[in-house]
Amino acid sequence: MSMTESQESEGLPYRVGLLLVDGFALMSFASVVEPLRAANLIAATDLYDVTYISTASPTPSPTASPTASPAAVSSSGAEIPSVGIGAAPADLDLVLVIAGGDPLTFRDGPAFRWLRQQAGRGVRIGGVSGGPAILVNAGLMANRRMTIHWEHAAALAEHQPALLLERSLFVMDRDRMTCAGGTAPLDMTHALIAEHHGAAFARHVSDWFMHTEVRRAGDPQRAGLVERYGVHEASLVTAIDAMESHLSDPLKLLQIAGIAGVSDRQLNRLFRGRLGKSAMAFYRDLRLDKAKNLLIQSDMRLTEIALATGFANSAHFSRAFRARFGTMPSAIRR
Repeated sequence: MSMTESQESEGLPYRVGLLLVDGFALMSFASVVEPLRAANLIAATDLYDVTYISTASPTPSPTASPTASPAAVSSSGAEIPSVGIGAAPADLDLVLVIAGGDPLTFRDGPAFRWLRQQAGRGVRIGGVSGGPAILVNAGLMANRRMTIHWEHAAALAEHQPALLLERSLFVMDRDRMTCAGGTAPLDMTHALIAEHHGAAFARHVSDWFMHTEVRRAGDPQRAGLVERYGVHEASLVTAIDAMESHLSDPLKLLQIAGIAGVSDRQLNRLFRGRLGKSAMAFYRDLRLDKAKNLLIQSDMRLTEIALATGFANSAHFSRAFRARFGTMPSAIRR
């Protein structure tokens, strides 16, 4: 959504509301805010007016003013002075929800209603890092392409399998914009500024932060298999890729070896030599790592998680989980 003609002709700033959910990452927050601040500084005028909005209530204190404002608290404990949802500006152009932690468990009726009201008024709505999960739970992402931080992607896909979920840095789909978080908001905000003020000005803003390699929206969120696992043999890379694509429906060793184009013995030699464990042990650990992520990031039942990660039943899953992590899945959930 571009700036309105009246905003451009009257020199009015583009009004951005950042809804900060406690536990948000400062990196994601700064990667949104700083390019907008720099745009104002470089242009020597207020192109963007940013308001920080908190879902929290002011902390009661004997010495606090009755009109004290809430503060949003980041994952590192930093407090950002904010206004409550009830005091948020009524004339916003864009609302971005920035969240971390476990966004799928966020259940705040007033916040959901406020977000739906903003969308009903035609305000552009977006989410950063875990924020897109909150938009999903608010019922605002139906029939919209979206992305989310890779840490939350599997749990969100299990929770809402009909979502148009992509593993991109950011996605702009009509009146919605979602972003994976971390440093990806630098790229998304570059695209937003270019949309409003042209590519040359956006480039100037990005150069201000030595952000010289602006990434495309569809670029991947994570390093490739070579970088993540430190392997270079094509057969190993192919085998791991096949494993990651079949977590809920595990392949047999012979099937993986066939995909990788080597014998099962050769595949095991490669895994032991490069990764210190057999191919199937590596595969099992991949599935258990995913199961641990689902335990933390979703409210799925243990039986559902077991099936989603390729275990025949919850008893088999629990034994394997304890062998890997030294504790039962139920303890992680608690």
